[in-house]
Order: sequence, then structure tokens, then C-alpha cells
Amino acid sequence: DFLKSIVSVLFTFFSGLLSRLQISAPTVQTLSSSKSFSQNIPSCLWKLGRLNHVAIAVPDLEKAHSLYKDVLGAQVSETVALPEHGVYTVFVELGNTKLELLHPLGEKSPIASFLQKNKTGGLHHICIEVDDIKAAVTELKKKKIRILSEEPKIGAHGKPVIFLHPKDCHGVLVELEQA
Repeated sequence: DFLKSIVSVLFTFFSGLLSRLQISAPTVQTLSSSKSFSQNIPSCLWKLGRLNHVAIAVPDLEKAHSLYKDVLGAQVSETVALPEHGVYTVFVELGNTKLELLHPLGEKSPIASFLQKNKTGGLHHICIEVDDIKAAVTELKKKKIRILSEEPKIGAHGKPVIFLHPKDCHGVLVELEQA
């Protein structure tokens, strides 16, 4: 059920984002069918990359760490405090992506308010890599996608990140991370 809900969230997000951004795939005419060679250039100056991680807010970080490491046998990082973001974070390696376990760091943590509404925790956000975060932010603002901070901040991987408003992304909090 958890995997089905992640797949459903990702499908809904990508379908809506692609239609909202109006990205067209490049097309190429072969030389055999025409003497001229043409290629349509996508309207975006940036592109989405791979899914970096799916973040899960957890009320008990030690229990969640143990579940993934001791019960499921995953490679799990040590706990890292990120005061600028108000969270403790742990990464679970899955081979093709990661899970990020989030726990509040301080009373003003966005994860604390999330856990007040969702006592057992749950899916918090998805993180997608982009090849040019500044170009992405500029274009998304032009397309009326709300950004949750003025400038990117350094995230858990030491790279710039920015969050998109969930109301503009079909109910999904989206984090973009510079690849």
C-alpha cells in the first residue's frame, strides 16, 4: 500500500507538472524524409532529473531507523541535525533512490506541525533533482508556481534546494535539488 501510494503521488505530480509547464518533447525529422533537418527545442531552460528521495515524517526517529536497518536490512545513515531546516534527518539507501526520515528539531520545525496533524507520521515530500535550480525557480515563478522561500537553501546533501507550494503541485510538497 505504501509503494502504491508513492507511485500514485508521483504519477499525479508528474502528469500535472508536465501539463502545467507545457514541455514538449524534442522532435527530429530524418534526412531521408526531408532535405531539411529540424529540431524543436523545449521551452524550458532547465530540466527535471531523477527522483532523489521520498521524505517521510516520523514521530520516533530511533524506531524508524531501526525498522529500516534492523528489520528490513537497508543501509541507513547516521542521524544528522539540520538546524536551518528545523529537522533531524536520516537517509535510507534503496539503490535507485533514497528515503529521508524526518524528525522535528525544535518547536518551530515544519515537521513538528506536520506531526501534530499526522500523529503517526507519513509521506512529507518528494525531492527531484534539477540541472539548473536558479533557472527552474525563475521559470516556475513566471508560470505562477509558488516557491516557499526567496532563495534556495543548502539541503541535507550540501546542495541548493527549494520547495514548491503543494497547492500548485496537486497536493504534493515538492523539493527541487541542484543535481
